[in-house]
Amino acid sequence: MPLSSEPSWLNCEVSTGTTIMAVEFEGGVVIGSDSRVSAGQSVVNRVMNKLSRLHDNVYCALSGSAADAQAVADIVDYQLDLHSIAMGRLPLVRSAANMVKDISYKYKEELVAHLIVAGWDKRSGGQVFGTLGGLLIRQAFAVGGSGSTYIYGYVDATYRPGMSKEDCLQFTTNALSLAMGRDGSSGGVVYLVSITEKGTEEKVVLGNNLPQFFDE
Repeated sequence: MPLSSEPSWLNCEVSTGTTIMAVEFEGGVVIGSDSRVSAGQSVVNRVMNKLSRLHDNVYCALSGSAADAQAVADIVDYQLDLHSIAMGRLPLVRSAANMVKDISYKYKEELVAHLIVAGWDKRSGGQVFGTLGGLLIRQAFAVGGSGSTYIYGYVDATYRPGMSKEDCLQFTTNALSLAMGRDGSSGGVVYLVSITEKGTEEKVVLGNNLPQFFDE
């Protein structure tokens, strides 16, 4: 058979990977992600911010196909702006999560995307919602993406109710750093956003400032 002149990576199955996480605390939420975007064995972006603003008080973390996940976030961002104008107030976090859930379920055969929705509103305070495949469930904390399989034991053992904002920031940073050390599709820097009644605060933890963990 004649040899193909095309590079081998053109015929490879494209795999996606990331690590995303969100945690509730008294008065708000912390949401975070790594920054690596991969396609198969190739890293196509080292510093993509996977935390997408849906409204002033609601963010989502993206995993799966970057294009699919960002398209869902953009649609919900637009719908929430209209909803907020009609209601004359900030949208409820559950409303944003329901919009993500509805799109994810309607196009479940076409989309490769999993979004974690997190934010704060006056009715219920800080909230975290998982929306996988049309599922909608509120959780005290949620993890997602390929790197999450490496840290379930850590987050289950480390999480405790009543953590402060600073505790949640460190908890999220530690979990993402652990996932990035094990999962070849996760890496780069850590993006963090904390959301409270006062607004949002964004933070980037560079690779050389990430906590280090070593096997005994």
